[in-house]
Amino acid sequence: MKQLTKAEEEIMQILWELKQANVASIIDSMPNPKPAYNTVSTIVRILESKGFVDHKQKGKGYIYFPVLEKETYSNQSMKQLMNNYFNGSFQSMVSFFMKKNDMSSDELESIMKEINKNEKS
Repeated sequence: MKQLTKAEEEIMQILWELKQANVASIIDSMPNPKPAYNTVSTIVRILESKGFVDHKQKGKGYIYFPVLEKETYSNQSMKQLMNNYFNGSFQSMVSFFMKKNDMSSDELESIMKEINKNEKS
């Protein structure tokens, strides 16, 4: 799966939230300073060429919608992060985040419960 640039991911986050939108609606959902219409339009077309977004025609314009679910992209991104920076080790990744984020034992216990729950299902 192709990775998204920061700008592409920002637009995907908006499309995942809105479910579908035209370029003007995407821009309205962005923080100030808002990018130019042509910039957002170009990024949306790049997302479409990468297979993340599709469109349908509405009047003279287009309505864009995500093709890839956020969860699917998130899972793939986390796997790539784990493989690239932690040699594919989930334990190393969790250990890193524990040390860098001062994770409490309660938070770790909550994570372990979630892991155990997923293993049983």
